[in-house]
Amino acid sequence: MINKITLFFSFILLFSWSVKAQDKEITGVVHDEQNLPIPGVNIFISGTSVATVTDMDGNFTITIPSGVQNPELEFSFIGYAKKTVAVAEQTSLNVRMDPDIKTLEEVIVVGYGTQKKKDLTGAVSSANLEAFRKAPNVNIIQSLQGTVPGLNIGQVNSAGQNPSIQIRGNNTISGNGSVLIVLDGIPYSGTLASINPNDIESIEVLKDASSATVYGSQAGNGVLLITSKKGKKGKPKITYSWSYASQTPATKLRPLNRDEFLEKVRDLYYDEAFLAPDYTTPNPAFDITTRMDRFMLDENNNIRDNNFDWWDAGTNPGEIQKHEVSVSGGADNVNYLISAGLTDQAGFIINDNFKRKNIRVNLESKATDWLTVGVQSFAAFNDYSGAEPDLDALIRQAPFLVPYDENGNLIPAPTGTNIQNPFLTYDVENHSTQNDFFGNFYGIVNFPFLKGLTYRVNYGNNYRISENFGASKYDAGLTGAAYKNHTRYNDYTLDNIVNYKRNFGRHDIDVTLLYGAIERESTITESNSSDISSLIMGYNSLEQGINQFANSGAWREALNYQMARVNYKFKDRYLLTATVRRDGASVFAKNEKWAIFPSAALGWIVSEESFLKDNKTLNFLKVRANYGATGNTLGRYQSLPTFGRGRSYVYGDGGTPVFGQNATRLENPNLRWEKNIGLNFGLDFGLFNKRLSGTVEYYRNKTDDLVFSVPLPALVGIQSILTNVGEVQNKGLEIQLTSQNIKGEDFSWSTTANFSTNKNEIIALTGEDIDGDGREDDLTSAGLFIGQSTGAIFGYKYDGIYQIGDDIPSGYSPGTQRIVDVNGDGQITADDRVILGQTNPAYRVSLLNTVTYKGFTLNIFFNSIQGGKDGYLGNMLPTSVGGLRNDNSVRYNYFSDIDYWSPRNPNGEFPRSIVAPSISTPVYRDRSFIRLQDVSLSYNFNQKLVKQLGVSDVSLFVSGKNLATWTKWKGWDPETGQGLDENGRPVMKSYSVGVNITF
Repeated sequence: MINKITLFFSFILLFSWSVKAQDKEITGVVHDEQNLPIPGVNIFISGTSVATVTDMDGNFTITIPSGVQNPELEFSFIGYAKKTVAVAEQTSLNVRMDPDIKTLEEVIVVGYGTQKKKDLTGAVSSANLEAFRKAPNVNIIQSLQGTVPGLNIGQVNSAGQNPSIQIRGNNTISGNGSVLIVLDGIPYSGTLASINPNDIESIEVLKDASSATVYGSQAGNGVLLITSKKGKKGKPKITYSWSYASQTPATKLRPLNRDEFLEKVRDLYYDEAFLAPDYTTPNPAFDITTRMDRFMLDENNNIRDNNFDWWDAGTNPGEIQKHEVSVSGGADNVNYLISAGLTDQAGFIINDNFKRKNIRVNLESKATDWLTVGVQSFAAFNDYSGAEPDLDALIRQAPFLVPYDENGNLIPAPTGTNIQNPFLTYDVENHSTQNDFFGNFYGIVNFPFLKGLTYRVNYGNNYRISENFGASKYDAGLTGAAYKNHTRYNDYTLDNIVNYKRNFGRHDIDVTLLYGAIERESTITESNSSDISSLIMGYNSLEQGINQFANSGAWREALNYQMARVNYKFKDRYLLTATVRRDGASVFAKNEKWAIFPSAALGWIVSEESFLKDNKTLNFLKVRANYGATGNTLGRYQSLPTFGRGRSYVYGDGGTPVFGQNATRLENPNLRWEKNIGLNFGLDFGLFNKRLSGTVEYYRNKTDDLVFSVPLPALVGIQSILTNVGEVQNKGLEIQLTSQNIKGEDFSWSTTANFSTNKNEIIALTGEDIDGDGREDDLTSAGLFIGQSTGAIFGYKYDGIYQIGDDIPSGYSPGTQRIVDVNGDGQITADDRVILGQTNPAYRVSLLNTVTYKGFTLNIFFNSIQGGKDGYLGNMLPTSVGGLRNDNSVRYNYFSDIDYWSPRNPNGEFPRSIVAPSISTPVYRDRSFIRLQDVSLSYNFNQKLVKQLGVSDVSLFVSGKNLATWTKWKGWDPETGQGLDENGRPVMKSYSVGVNITF
C-alpha cells in the first residue's frame, strides 16, 4: 500500500515538473532608435493577461505559460509605434522601438466631443500644465500665463484674485469681452479661484472660428475647455500633497521717512528754503516749522518726534499653504476620483485673505453594454473675510503722525482732513464668502443597432451663494453702521448630443448634432442700518440702527441653441470640417433674438502623400485653412430704455426745476449681436524624427456691428442710444516650437518657445462725416480713431521740464512740463493733441526649458512682453499730490522712488511746480519686460526605495515664481500697468517647497 501511494505521488511530482518545464522564461532589453534603453515599456503576451514592464535600464523578464501556442510579445510605449515580436525558439530578445509620428493620434478635447490631434483643422492649443504643477499658483489659470501663443493671461496681485484672460486681442469696444470657460462640457460661471488646480487634467484653448463656432454667440472672445481628472482602471490610488510658499513684493516701494519728508517740504518751498538765483544754496533764515501742517507740530510748535512707518504697519510677508488628498481607481465597468483640498493664502496687505475648501467627486459607470452614466461635480467654499486698510491713506500718512492715541484708540483723522486713518477700514467686522457648487450629470447611449451612433445628455448646474456682511463703529460719521448682502445665483445647461462616427474604407465621417438650452437667474437682498449706539452684535442686529434700509433685486435670462458639425476625412489626409450653429437669446432686442454662426475648414496632411511618405527629415506636415463666425452677447436689458431721476420740468420763466423720472437711454428694438468673422491659416510640422515640432498660425478676425452707446443731441431730451456701429480688426502671427535637444539614458533636455503678435485696428465707427473732410469722423471724446488700435493713446506731447532761467510762457513755471506746440500756431490748445502710441504690445515671447537627470526634473520658464515702437505704454505719472505745491502736497506723503523735479534735481523725471500749469499731460513709458517667471526642481525617489516604505511614489519639489524682472518701468509692475500709484499693489515673488506621496 505504501509503495502504491509513493508511486502515485512520484507520478504527480514528475507530471508537475514536466508541466513546469514547458513554461518558458523570456528576457530581453528594449531600446529606441538611438540604441538607448526605454524604461516603462508595457509588454503583453498576445491573447493572455500576462504582462510586465521594462525597468530603468530597459530590461524585462516575462514567463510564457505552457499552453500558449506560437507566442507573441506586444510592446507599447507612449510616443512610440506599437511592436509585435514572435518568440519562436528565442529566450533572449533585443527589441527596438521607433518613434510614432502618430503621436498625433492623441485624442484631445474639442467642443462637444473629442478629436485626434492630427485631424484638427482649427487653431486648438493644449496647455502644458505638467511643467507648472509645482508652481505656487492658487488659480489654475495662472499656470497658463505666457505658455500658449495668442492666450494672454494677466498678473494677479491680491489673494484669491482671478487673472484677466484674453484670446487674440480685443474684439469689442463696449461689449462683453469675457472668454467663455467650459468646465467638463458645461459653461462655467463661477470664479476660477474655486477650481482646485490639482483636479485638472487638461486645458484646451479654442482660438479661431472653426474650433469655437460650436459655442456660437458665447465664443466671440475665444473659449477655454477645462477637463477634470478621472479615475483609471487599477487598484485604488491614494495621493497626498502638501506645499508651503512664502510671498514678498517683486518690487519694493515705500513712503518717505521722516528725513525724506522734511526734504520734500524744503523742495516744495525752494523759493524760500534756498537762495536765489539758482535756489540750490540753503537759506539759513528759513524756518521749516512755519510750512509744516499744524497736526505735525506739538504743543510747542516743534515737529513731532515720530518716525512711524505706516506702510510697514499695514503690510506683512504673505504665504500660501495647500493640503490636497485624492483617491482614484477603477474596474472594468466603473472609475472614480474623489479629492479634497484646503488652501490658505495670506496676502501682502494685512487682511488680504483667501481660504478655499474644496471637494470633488467624479464617477463613471458602464451600467450596461450600451449605457454609461456619470457625474463630474465639485463644491468650493471660498472665504475672503477681512477688510484691508485703505491703501491710498496708508501711503499718504506722514511719518510724524501715528494711528493710535496714548489709550490705544484709533485716531479717525490724524491729518485733520478728509484723509482718514487707513486703519478705520481694517479695524472692522467683515464676513465675505462665496460658495460654488458645480455638477455635470450625464448619460451616454451606444445604440447597438447602428455601429458608431451615440447619444449623450448633459445636465449641468452652477449654483452660487455669496454673503458679504460688515460692521464698523467708524462708519456713518463715526455713529456706527452695519450691513448684510445676500446673493444667490443659479443656472442650468441641458445639452442633447447625437454623434455618428464611422469609417467606410478610405472615408472617415464624424457627425455631431446638438440641441440645448441654458437658463440663468440671480437674486440679491441687501439690508443696512446706521447710527447704531452699540455694535456688540455686529451685523447680526441691524434693527439697532436708527436709520434702516432694505433693497432687493433679481434677473433672469435664457439661451437656446442648435448646432451641427461634420468632420470628414478622405485617405487619411484630406480633412473637412463644416459647422453651423443657431442661437437665440433673451437679452437681445425683440427684432434680433436669433442669429446663425457658420464656419468651414480644410486640412491637408501633406506628409501622407507618396512623395513625402518616406522622407526621413520631414516626418509630419499638415496645412490648414478655415473661415467662420462667432458671436458676442450683451448684458441684460441693454436694448431697453432706461430711466433716471433728475430735473424734469421748469414751470414758467424763472421757475424752480421739478424733479422727476427722465429717460436716459432710448430703446433700440433692432440691436444686433456683435459678430466676429475670422480667417485662420495653420501649419503643423514635425522634423528629424520628432526632434523638432511646431505650429504656425496666421489669423485675421473682424468684429462687425460693434455695440456702442451713441450720444444724442441735448434737444432730444435723451442722453444716448445703444446701437450697432463700426468694425474692429485683429490680425496676428503665432508660432510654437518644441525641440528635443538631448535625449539620453539618464539626461534629457527639451525646449519650447512661443511667439505671438497681434495688431488691433478700428476699421469703422459711426460712418458719419460731420466735418466734411471726406472721411469718417473719429470719436475723439471716446478716444477712438479710425485706423488706430482700441488702445490708442491720444494726448499732448511734452519735451522735458521747464528749468529756472528758461523763457517760460504764461500759465507755466519752472518744474512744469514743456508741452509741444504740434501745429506751430504759437499756442497750446486741444488741437495740439496727437496719437502718442498704444497700450497694446508689439509681441509676446516665452521660453520653457525642461531638463531631467535620473530622478531630477528642472523647469525654467522665461516670459516677456515687448512694446516695440510706441507700444505697450502705460501712464507712469505719480498719482500723489506731490507734483504741485499746496496744502495737501505739504501734508501728504508719497513713494520715496518718485523722482520729482526741483532746482537741486533739475533732471528729475516728473514735474513739480509752485503753480498749476495751464495744461499738463500723463507721462507714458514703455512697459516692456523680461521675467524669470517660473522655476521648479523636483526629485522622484527610486521606486525600490519607496516601495520598502510601503508607498508607490514620493517626490519632493522646490519652486519659485516671479523671481526676477528686467524692465525700465518704474513702479509696481509693468504687466499690471500700475506705476507709482498709491492705489497700486505689488506682484508677489514666491518661493515654495512641497511633497507628493502616492500610496
